Amino acid sequence: MMGLDLTGIGSIANLAESAINKIWPDKTEAEKNKFLLLTQELTQSFQVVVKQIEVNIEEAKHESVFVAGWRPAIGWVCGASLAYNYVLQPFLAWLLNVVGVVNNMPALDMGELMTLLLGMLGLGALRSYDKTKNGVAKSG
Repeated sequence: MMGLDLTGIGSIANLAESAINKIWPDKTEAEKNKFLLLTQELTQSFQVVVKQIEVNIEEAKHESVFVAGWRPAIGWVCGASLAYNYVLQPFLAWLLNVVGVVNNMPALDMGELMTLLLGMLGLGALRSYDKTKNGVAKSG
């Protein structure tokens, strides 16, 4: 009796298993892989945020106003721009109209400014929450 040659059976079995997994994938394994990938992405994003916070803390400690004062400067620019666009410019336009002078005061495009301002206010809200939670108060 002749012996059977079984050398190609393993590769055929692997090919069949691969085809079956493509046709009927294991849903729990796929969900597990999705979860692991999402966890890795969130961990990397979290690490980026932590590093940025560390940089922010070091900047805030600096004695030079050009290093530590850029955030307050942007805050003042945003506040002044809002005051001009929503209070000063409309009032002065009305006043110039009453006096009979042609109004040439431009209104600011607030789209980009609002993006910056809302981002800063969000960070400000988180800082206020942190101060409240940890009992940190401004001294002096």
